Amino acid sequence: MNILGIAGSIRQGSFNQLALRAAQGLAPAGTTIETFDIKGLPGFSQDDEANPPAQVVELKQRIRSADAILLVTPEYNYSVPGVLKNAIDWASRPYGDSAWTRKPVAIMGASVGTLGTARAQYHLRQMFVFLNMYAVNQPEVMIAHAHKHFDEQGNLTDETAKKLIGQLLEELVGLTKQLAK
Repeated sequence: MNILGIAGSIRQGSFNQLALRAAQGLAPAGTTIETFDIKGLPGFSQDDEANPPAQVVELKQRIRSADAILLVTPEYNYSVPGVLKNAIDWASRPYGDSAWTRKPVAIMGASVGTLGTARAQYHLRQMFVFLNMYAVNQPEVMIAHAHKHFDEQGNLTDETAKKLIGQLLEELVGLTKQLAK
């Protein structure tokens, strides 16, 4: 099974990129998590959707070829970062040609704040309704105070977070298999 992982932060040293890397190491047997870097995606414009940039074409192809999606999001201003929302918008357009349709998806996130990306994750869940995606509901993986849970080499050190990520990935794999029947 192939999961496409997308980190919603483009910052070098991002806790969410580190969490995505941790997820790659915690993937269930027989499962791989490949990543797509959204850095450099131009801002979405409907003027360009009929002839999208090459990076957008690749993003949509990678989403379509993946069995499932893992979104790893920070929280900016109580919501989803603009760069992640931009990638979601590009891959959903033009209307009627969304790469997200009927994809199983799981969400996790890391933040230095107390709520660990709760609001951003709930906003993503709202988007999934329109995008017609199938979301894993539990466990919720919200790594609060992320700066305390990664070592200097960027390794996730929190055992509870590792356990929850492993469970989340197991649920995603299970949902994906169930939907494939």
